[in-house]
Amino acid sequence: MKGLQAWPVLGFLAVIAVASACSDTGDSAGSGETLSTERAAADFNGDGSVRIAVVTEGARDDGAYYQALVERVEEISAAAGYEDPLIVDQVAPADARSELNNVVAQGADIIAIGSSNLADGNEDLFLEYEEIFWYCNCGSGYQDTPGLLRSTDSGAELGISAGYATGLLLDARDADLAVFLGCCDLNFEVESFLAFRLGLQMVDQSFDAIYVPTGNFPFDFNNTAGATEAYNAAVAEGVAAVYPFLGGAHEPIARLANEDGLIVLTAGSSRGCEREDVDYDIEVMFDAGDYLAPIFDEIVGGTAEEGGARRFTVGVDPEVGADLCDGTPEQDQALADLNARIGTGQFEEEISRILAEAYGF
Repeated sequence: MKGLQAWPVLGFLAVIAVASACSDTGDSAGSGETLSTERAAADFNGDGSVRIAVVTEGARDDGAYYQALVERVEEISAAAGYEDPLIVDQVAPADARSELNNVVAQGADIIAIGSSNLADGNEDLFLEYEEIFWYCNCGSGYQDTPGLLRSTDSGAELGISAGYATGLLLDARDADLAVFLGCCDLNFEVESFLAFRLGLQMVDQSFDAIYVPTGNFPFDFNNTAGATEAYNAAVAEGVAAVYPFLGGAHEPIARLANEDGLIVLTAGSSRGCEREDVDYDIEVMFDAGDYLAPIFDEIVGGTAEEGGARRFTVGVDPEVGADLCDGTPEQDQALADLNARIGTGQFEEEISRILAEAYGF
């Protein structure tokens, strides 16, 4: 893949690494002017301009995981003076191949795929269009693939951290029940839910969580009507906290939880605590946008390998794990200590049991 040849990658990633600190010089790529050396390094397809594409299953404005990736790519593009990015959202897995081919045809130099569901079955494209820099936040269940750089994390680690943070807030409210709103009982949801429940019970054995599906199989995380019905049923059961592990349906549920005064968590976004229009109590960070900078820094440093993955570990990498938005000093320290224990591998046995139950091995 051209993206892993030495001089183009170094030039491109140098731009990315400083993108947030730089401003556009005004010499727009694609305007007919000669590209600067840095921009030319990112022109992987050699068409004289630089454009990043994002292809996602969920909505670009879901307020969670997908929006995080889209916004970061928009920021990078604006800061570096690239063409406006191509954003293709709400793509069904069955349509992924045609949409990926479409963004190739529209001159994409870098294509960021938002999930393994859209990459699966299209691996031949990564080699067919080897001049393009392909990246996917494909998760732990996706295998190393020639021509693709991917990022991965552990749903179990994240779930334990999220559950423990929720348990700390439930304890402060003298409450004991949370709801995990998912799609349709997919394996990775089961992994995250079981870990979430374990994290709750690390605070107090009497704490518990219920899982409620909200969508239609497969991969329907955007069903706001179904999520609202599931949420209302959970509230009737007396839950005090809601983890909307959803895509397009995430933010509507967060707003309902705000109205009802419940503890509410982000699902991926690291900017939930900053929001003024929605109130979050906990950030559960596996922000696809946050993964970009360290991944590219590591390529510059020569530690990333073609066809490999960069793993983000709770308690080791600041990009992943739960964080309290307004915790007390005691709560913040307790969560930090728990995350550090995850990072040192103290829960490997428990995580192995969770994975065995979730995936049947």
